[in-house]
Amino acid sequence: MEKMEKIFNHVDYLWDEAKAKSFGNDQLALFLYRSNILGADLRITNYGGGNTSCRTIETDPLTNKKVEVMWIKGSGGDIGTLTRAGVAGLYTERLRNLKNVYGGLEDEDRMVGLFNHCIYDLDSKAPSIDTPLHGLLPFKHIDHLHPDALIAVAAAKDSEKVTKEIWGDTMGWVPWQRPGFDLALQLEKCLNDNPNIRGIVLGSHGLFTWGDTSYDCYINSLEVIEMASEFIANKIEEKGSVFGGQKIESLPQEKRLDKAAHLMPILRGLCSSENRMIGHFSDSDVVMDYINSNDLERLAPLGTSCPDHFLRTKIQPLVLPLDKDEDLSDTNSVLAKLQPAFEAFKADYLEYYNTCKNDNSPVIRDANPVIIIYPGVGMFSFAKNKQTTRVASEFYINAINVMRGAEAITEYTSLPRQEAFDIEYWLLEEAKLQRMPKEQTLSRKVALVTGAAGGIGKAIADKLVAEGANVVLTDIDEQSLLEANATYGRDISSYSVCNVTDSNSIAAAFRKACLEFGGVDIIVHSAGLAISKPLEETTHKDWSILQDVLVKGQFDMAKQGVEIMRKQKLGGDYIAIASKNGLVSGPNNVAYGTAKAAQQHMTRLLAAELGNDHIRVNTVNPDGVIVGSKIWEGDWAAGRAKAYGIAVEELPNHYAKRNLLNEIIYPDDIANGVFALVGVLEKTTGNIINVDGGMANAFVR
Repeated sequence: MEKMEKIFNHVDYLWDEAKAKSFGNDQLALFLYRSNILGADLRITNYGGGNTSCRTIETDPLTNKKVEVMWIKGSGGDIGTLTRAGVAGLYTERLRNLKNVYGGLEDEDRMVGLFNHCIYDLDSKAPSIDTPLHGLLPFKHIDHLHPDALIAVAAAKDSEKVTKEIWGDTMGWVPWQRPGFDLALQLEKCLNDNPNIRGIVLGSHGLFTWGDTSYDCYINSLEVIEMASEFIANKIEEKGSVFGGQKIESLPQEKRLDKAAHLMPILRGLCSSENRMIGHFSDSDVVMDYINSNDLERLAPLGTSCPDHFLRTKIQPLVLPLDKDEDLSDTNSVLAKLQPAFEAFKADYLEYYNTCKNDNSPVIRDANPVIIIYPGVGMFSFAKNKQTTRVASEFYINAINVMRGAEAITEYTSLPRQEAFDIEYWLLEEAKLQRMPKEQTLSRKVALVTGAAGGIGKAIADKLVAEGANVVLTDIDEQSLLEANATYGRDISSYSVCNVTDSNSIAAAFRKACLEFGGVDIIVHSAGLAISKPLEETTHKDWSILQDVLVKGQFDMAKQGVEIMRKQKLGGDYIAIASKNGLVSGPNNVAYGTAKAAQQHMTRLLAAELGNDHIRVNTVNPDGVIVGSKIWEGDWAAGRAKAYGIAVEELPNHYAKRNLLNEIIYPDDIANGVFALVGVLEKTTGNIINVDGGMANAFVR
């Protein structure tokens, strides 16, 4: 097929011929390239959805003969981010020979174990359940995708008839059945019965397309999806509206975000009744069209159609019994309305489990909803980490698109509950879950760190992230914040420019934490400055700024943060980064030392007050953190050097020599102190940890 830029209206044509040529005849590299650009368009397939393959001729290391090898995305991978490490390489002939030992539908699970006997590449990722679906087809390059438009066709009433209407005799169709070896046999039969087709639609599932080259396969996939998309677009235009038209009007976006930020911690607490969850919010046009529609009430309980969709989003969403103009200021009043809805949802899930379970089914999983809909406001999702909850939201948006398309064509149909259950509680799916790595100490927790753009604050954020937490970085320096935030990967962190002397600025930071992650579990007040002057040189301005940043800032952070923690009812941690100077009466330090002492005593007062909420309040006291600490970049270093009668350059050794361990203290040491309090010492509150190398005059007595 001639390689030229194609015009598509409903999918992105991303093939770069210059880049493709750079791979030469490396078919595996071209296969990875094709996979990545297909996965880059969420209309084509979502994170982790679908799989791709290619065939090459390799030398068998045991016989030295040429053999065909099929390379396919391994289990649990994502085509958009697929690398060589995520690929499985199998002998094609051995895969096909499995037909000789296949014993029927009851033999499906055993067959998955036999895939390992077909491995060519010893570094292979574990082969997925879809492996034979590719292996029994004869094509060099195959795409199995879950495009919204194709699943809309697949999930439409009279799907087979619609398939004929769109593509005529050029596409095959097979009815829904659970992925496995028998489905592979059905695909093979469909092709044998229709040898000239360009692809196959899988009922309620997705699409198979192929080609002689990676490019041919890519173009074929895009063209088939484009045709379905165009067909649906025309149907929607004919109808003039989607989802039965609009029932309610959305709130303006800022009001939607305010509502969401107020509600997120409450929802997070309710969704975390079995395991703590991380949240995500979406109010895109696609979402709002659906959740504000007349048909929401009918469509939402039906659940999703594609297995990938409901595995990520549960059997159905929860629609909140709240008016879009609901007053959310009274948490107890809101809970009184929401708790019955959550209990009813969980009871329905229990009934679904008990009705559909088999003798060997895994035990029931968390019955809380994953997708929560608030008409007029937006859609929330909750899962074990940010990536999972974001992807769940994306999958439900895919499901919305499927419902829109199917309703435009004829009528949307979902999978029967028993079929959905058999996928959700499939023993092979359970085995995959059991293989997941152990969660880190701070997984599922959200931390907000002030003064996080550099120095001690950044070190603290780094440590919390390394231990599994999501982090919201705050600071007054936006450029430094941007640079700091860029050091973390996607779904790990966010940031908010925050002046801790301004209550509104603090509120905006917590609002960001709620919208991005659902709430907050750990607050670390690390923002600060240092002024070292003798009494006669200390001005009212010096005194006020230290009190405002260190003391008032700590108070305001606690006041607003605790409000969120109480909404969640999940406990929490508040850590103040104070100083040895709050315990030791050093020279030329009246304003700074007093402010730090106030911070220390405030934590004790808060600890005494917040214990019943299981909110632990503790202090970390650094001393002599010169290397990597921002406060030493200004006049503080000169002031302390003057107080001790030494040169600035002598300060690191001076501070190291004066502690009992003769150790230089680094920002990472302070970060370790914070982690000890939030990740190890779970029954400690009102405490002070000195991270100073040992200063006898700072011993807490």
